[in-house]
Parts: sequence; C-alpha cells; structure tokens
Amino acid sequence: MDEITIYTDGGCSGNPGPGGWGVVVIADGIAKQLSGGDAHTTNNRMELTAAISALSIIKNTPSFAGRKISVHIDSQYVKNGITVWIKSWKAKGWKTADKKPVKNQDLWQLLDELNGSLDVSWNWVKGHSGVEYNEICDQLCQKEIKKYSR
Repeated sequence: MDEITIYTDGGCSGNPGPGGWGVVVIADGIAKQLSGGDAHTTNNRMELTAAISALSIIKNTPSFAGRKISVHIDSQYVKNGITVWIKSWKAKGWKTADKKPVKNQDLWQLLDELNGSLDVSWNWVKGHSGVEYNEICDQLCQKEIKKYSR
C-alpha cells in the first residue's frame, strides 16, 4: 500500500481575524484539495484545523486504513507541538513549562487523538519557497480568508 502524502497550511488576516486553511491529500495518484475557514480565529488555530481536517479524512476513509502518512507542514508550532511539546503538556495536565494552560488545547487534543491512531510522520517545509503543494495550500487558505473578510 502506497504512502499517503498530505500538505497543510493555515493563516489569517490579522491575528486574530478572518482565517482560512487549505489541505492537499495525495493518495493513489489523486491530489484532493480541501479548505475551510472561520470569521474570527488565529493563525495557530487554522494551522491546527488544517492538520486535523486532513487526518480526519484519512481516518474516515476505509481504503486508507493502515497506510503510512507523511504530513508536510510549514508550521513549526504544529510540527513541534505534536512531535515534542505535547508529551510534556499531557504529563503536566495540559500546562506549559511556565504552568500556564496550553493554548488551543481543544484542537491539540483532537490532533493528538488522530495522530495516535494513525501512522504519521511529520515533516517541516519552508513556507512560500516554491514547494508546489504547499503553495496550493496557501492559495486555498487565502481564498478562504477572502471569503470571511467580506
């Protein structure tokens, strides 16, 4: 079974402000694009929502069961959060190193549940550097921001 490749991006106009996210899921020779947004959100919430949306599709598609997933994301916040920081947050009762509540805990818990139930590798890509599918995700994100900016 071939690996599934995912690209994600999220952002907003103002932080907080109108936001959007974009995803490209590449599986079995098909690149499926998805996007969404929110009228009042933050960059980090949109980055997390993009990753959650992509992994939710994988989890809910029976033909994708058991396959390796490679996520390519330009958010160090999400990549480091899900691969490193989350272990400490959970051990400390969802508190940061300075004993403050973890921001976006609701989304982190969703992402953690999906990540733990799938075979995911997380890869950082430099944003706005010509990586084809990352650029497509950014375009999807920008279209959503415009929809919510009206």
